[in-house]
Amino acid sequence: MIKYFYRFGLLLILIALFSSCGASKSRLQAKHESQLKSGKLIPATFPITKIKTASPEVLPEDKRVYNITSFALDQKGTRYKYGGTTKKGMDCSGLIYASYLQEDISLPRTSRGMSLEGERLALAEVNIGDLLFFETNKNKKVINHVGLVIEIQPGHIFFIHSTTSRGVIISSLADGYWFEHFVMARRLI
Repeated sequence: MIKYFYRFGLLLILIALFSSCGASKSRLQAKHESQLKSGKLIPATFPITKIKTASPEVLPEDKRVYNITSFALDQKGTRYKYGGTTKKGMDCSGLIYASYLQEDISLPRTSRGMSLEGERLALAEVNIGDLLFFETNKNKKVINHVGLVIEIQPGHIFFIHSTTSRGVIISSLADGYWFEHFVMARRLI
């Protein structure tokens, strides 16, 4: 009897690991295609002409954004760990949570909770330090992944995030997978 409980518990842990910040197809591709046609969403090759990077400027909010993004970039290569918030391992919301704590900004601990904070943005308004939210689980229509914008170049919004397969990495929103699963952007600072 104990053997069955052990197997069931192990199965539940594996399901949680693969559904938290993973990557799978969802229903959002059709939604984005209709928004592209109506002009409500900028395509993956959206016409951004200015290059933006985080740098310590004179303005206090710029310095805060620089500190947050610098901390996140220092975590690049950290392995994925469900519930983790340290260099030993972190999940997607743990990376964002720990990064914003550098400026004493306390956020909810889950990507879903974070998606309810701050101001919602159009894709054309996104700036360094903003958050990008995704639905990556085809079986659940709920936000389950978050990334932090670190750089903007013509046609690309680069963000840092933690994936179950590769840990903390940098990706572009112009990549087909991430663009298809993108739900919204939010600004907290």
